[in-house]
Amino acid sequence: MRNALAVATDVVKYNEVPVGAIVARGETIISVASNRTVRDQDPTAHAEVLAIREASSKLDRWRLDDCTLYVTLEPCAMCAGAIVLSRMRRVVF
Repeated sequence: MRNALAVATDVVKYNEVPVGAIVARGETIISVASNRTVRDQDPTAHAEVLAIREASSKLDRWRLDDCTLYVTLEPCAMCAGAIVLSRMRRVVF
């Protein structure tokens, strides 16, 4: 969670909502992301979605049922849907 907070704090300078997310499998960090909505001009570029995309790409699978998502803010409805679809085992916020 400390890493997610550090990533979240860093994006304030870009006028982003300060949210950071990490997908981990056990003690191994698979992906780290922060909100990029303003920088990418993409309303779906939330930290949770970006972290899930990166983890799926790195693990070469969309089911992340053995992973945990750490996020610095309670996920919105869109992100909650992505979390459910990814079969994420656990979410910590």
